[in-house]
Parts: sequence; C-alpha cells; structure tokens
Amino acid sequence: MFARVVAPAFGRREPRLRAEAYLLGLVSGLERKNGWTIAEFAGDKTPLGMQRLLSQAMWDAGQVRDRLVRYVAAELGDPGGILIADETGFCKSGRRSAGVQRQYTGTAGKITNCQVGVFLAYAVPAGGVRVLVDRELYVPESWVSDRDRCGEAGIGEDVAFATKPGLARKMIERVRELGLPFAWLTADEAYGDNGKLREWLEETGISYVVAVARDTPVPAGAGKAIRADQFAAKVPGQGWQRMSCGPGSKASGCTTGRCPRPDKAGTC
Repeated sequence: MFARVVAPAFGRREPRLRAEAYLLGLVSGLERKNGWTIAEFAGDKTPLGMQRLLSQAMWDAGQVRDRLVRYVAAELGDPGGILIADETGFCKSGRRSAGVQRQYTGTAGKITNCQVGVFLAYAVPAGGVRVLVDRELYVPESWVSDRDRCGEAGIGEDVAFATKPGLARKMIERVRELGLPFAWLTADEAYGDNGKLREWLEETGISYVVAVARDTPVPAGAGKAIRADQFAAKVPGQGWQRMSCGPGSKASGCTTGRCPRPDKAGTC
C-alpha cells in the first residue's frame, strides 16, 4: 500500500525505503519510539539515517498528505463520515524546536514548554474506523515575528501567524477540495468558542457539533442573545435525549437514553 499511495512523493529510492522503515517503526509494538529505537528496529546501527530523512532528505510532505487523503476518500469515504478537529502538545526541554514555547497543552494538563499541533481526523460510522488525515503546526506570534529564528528551525518565510481554529479551517478546506466526503464536523471548546470558525462553517454549509463555554451568547430572537447555560436551562426535560459517543466499560453504546434495563450494562 505504501508504494502505491505515497511513494511517488519521494524522488529517490533511499529516502523512500527509509520512510517505509520509519512508518513500520511507528506502528510497531516498540515501547518507546524515538530516532534510536526506530533506527534499531529498522536494522540501522545509528539514528543518523532516520534523522536525515526528517531534516534533510528531499521529499514532498504536502504531496504525501494529499495522496493519503485521496486514498482515504477512495477506500473509506462515507457521506456520513465525521471530521474531528483537535490539538495535542509535544513536551520539549529546549527552545529550538519549531514553534516551541511555554503554552498550555492537555498532554501535560498545564502550561509547559512544548510544541502544539492541530490535527484533523476522519471517522467512518460503519466499523468505527478512524484515521488522521491532516495536520498543521501551531506557530506562535513570538516565532512569526522573529524570522531569523524561524529560518533556523526550518519555518519558511511564507508561514504567517494563524490561530488554532484558523489552522482547523485551512485543513477542512483542504480535505473538501481533495474530495473527502463527510456529513459534519465536531470539535471541543477551543474551536467551538471561535465565532469566526462557526460563522464560516455556517456560510459554507458545513454542519457541526462543537462544545462552547457556558457563557457563550446564543441568539434568542428579536436581536437578543442569552448565555448558553441559561438557554439550555429553558429547554424542558423531555426536550433532551441522551446520546452515547460509543461503547464503553459500563454500557453497550445505547443511543436512546431510555435503556429498559439501566441496571444491566450492555443489555439494551
């Protein structure tokens, strides 16, 4: 599959084979995955080859990404598919990694020195299949304003500051152009609270379900707006329906909210 899907993005045989070995290391059962362990898994004596692949070898990361999305669309594409926007942090000890600075990351649950990446995943209802389809590195304003520092870290002159919701929008636009079918988008409060992103989704005709802060103003007619929590409180009890995000340790994934035997987990 690797050769058929992304190999054309590699101009030379050596980086192509190295990339394939690197991917095999990533999906292996290695307890720890870094340059050394992946190199050893591939049969190398040192991590220099793997490091060269990621830092110096000539290959088109954008073409790899686009080929992956087209492959997912062809093999897994479903009109009922769901896009999921989220972020994760990568804790660092130094200051030279691209985009690194002290910032909040859920990975550590606090403000710490880290990089933050925004990711777009694709979930297919049938079979519970999920796959990552795109990514963007969050480059803080402190970095963008220092072009020398950006150059040393390999961040191009064309990279401008973009918010995390802005990066999510960029990726959504990209997968749409590449023909990935989906029914709606979901994201947490970090994205749901961004009014510009919600407005763009509505203008574009993209359905979405996002989390928002309790004090988010909700249109209530006649040009008025009330807090989201106050609006929710006005909905009568029978107007709500409990939905499951999927099977868990205490239930079978019932989506009715009216389990006939709620004391018997997994019997709905």
